[in-house]
Amino acid sequence: MAEHKHGEMDITVQEKTFDGFINFTKWSTIVILLIIVFLAIFAT
Repeated sequence: MAEHKHGEMDITVQEKTFDGFINFTKWSTIVILLIIVFLAIFAT
């Protein structure tokens, strides 16, 4: 069994996935808030 050495693993794919998740979450939140504001203003 190989010995674990901290900091040697390539995490490029994990970083891209995390960045994508953060961007998706950010834009989803913005869109949802805009929908709520739109409904608050124009819905009767």
